Amino acid sequence: MRSKVALLETGGDVNKALKKAIRLLGGIDDINTKEKDVVIKVGIFNPKTPHHTSPEIVEAMAKSFSKSPHVHVAESDNYRGKAHERLSIYKKIYSKRITPFSLSDDPETEDVRIAGEKLNFSRILFKPHILVSTHVLRSLEFRGSSWGSVVKNLLGFVPDHKKARFHKRLPEMLFDAYEAVGGIDLAVMDGTYTHLDFNSKKKIKTDLLIVGRDAVAVDAVGATLLGTDLKKMPVLKEAKKRNIGTWDINRIEVVGSSLEEEAKRVQKLKVKKCTSAK
Repeated sequence: MRSKVALLETGGDVNKALKKAIRLLGGIDDINTKEKDVVIKVGIFNPKTPHHTSPEIVEAMAKSFSKSPHVHVAESDNYRGKAHERLSIYKKIYSKRITPFSLSDDPETEDVRIAGEKLNFSRILFKPHILVSTHVLRSLEFRGSSWGSVVKNLLGFVPDHKKARFHKRLPEMLFDAYEAVGGIDLAVMDGTYTHLDFNSKKKIKTDLLIVGRDAVAVDAVGATLLGTDLKKMPVLKEAKKRNIGTWDINRIEVVGSSLEEEAKRVQKLKVKKCTSAK
């Protein structure tokens, strides 16, 4: 059975686009229940740059889980600051139901073995909680390779700020974390902008949304839009090694917009951006 990924142009209306994406995927009734809280793991490295999912899309995700009693918008500490400080970028969407959550300050943890280390992961990352991973569409080059977004986001499960120690064994770390918590239930890639460098100084307006139940497939679709050689992506190679998700773009059913046409559009915008910058 092929993995299904929804690829849509938002037209500036992310709520409508996300609703359509979820409908095209067949709905989320199995994970949108009154018995289960939702954890939206955002990726905020530096809150002073827009290199993270927009408040509008995070709010739209929270609304999509209409039956869930509580939605935790989660992040951990890093050397740029404490989790709660960085999560303040979403303060306008917080309510009694939607609240910020620091993965570094939770007194209730579970012991896990990640890339040879014993760590204490926040208890909210584990089932029966529903885990959503969200990040931006980006050309993240690290150690000469492309790393995608929504799986790479799991580095933020590490509660301390010395996350760089995992960089040399990042694929192992990411999928140890993935397996430890029981996987990602929904992956949402915010392609409002395509970020062409790590600090988001170079970006192009693409107004895309990529959504799927298979996080590996979502990263594969995002990378294909950017013209990345999927065979050279460490994250996808590790997924293939462990037989997690769908890494082969030919085995992914893309619904909504045409992947081929959107990839051409993104490449044209990239060329235009790079040419005008000279």
